[in-house]
Amino acid sequence: MHLAYPAVLAVLLFCTGLYGVLARRNAILVLMSVELMLNAVNLNLVAFDVWLRDALHGGQALTLFTIAIAAAEIGIGLAIVLAVYRNRGSSDIDSLRDTAETDDAETLPDEVDADAVRDTTADQATAPAGKAKKAEATA
Repeated sequence: MHLAYPAVLAVLLFCTGLYGVLARRNAILVLMSVELMLNAVNLNLVAFDVWLRDALHGGQALTLFTIAIAAAEIGIGLAIVLAVYRNRGSSDIDSLRDTAETDDAETLPDEVDADAVRDTTADQATAPAGKAKKAEATA
């Protein structure tokens, strides 16, 4: 068998996965696209292993390692997507980025009084000592 057939198939799979990563908005579809890209790499590893007639079968060993890493990546990725979906109600990547940007803008006031911030941080830094002094003063 010629090396060109699996190489062309791997290029098509990788390009499809790359398009999915760049164009999709759903996090689960992005993870599926990453899996397509990893499978294209696996196909290349096995094809070159067969073509080079490697006695140690290094390409196949790397393929098994890549499959194990991909399984762990998908497990962690899906756990993160489910946690985000439970908290936000959507797994849309663009809305998550927009929500993160608006949350930061909403938590900061328009004008911050520097003296109030300095006093607040000083009170927090000396809170245990301040409580002890207040306790002594009241006793």
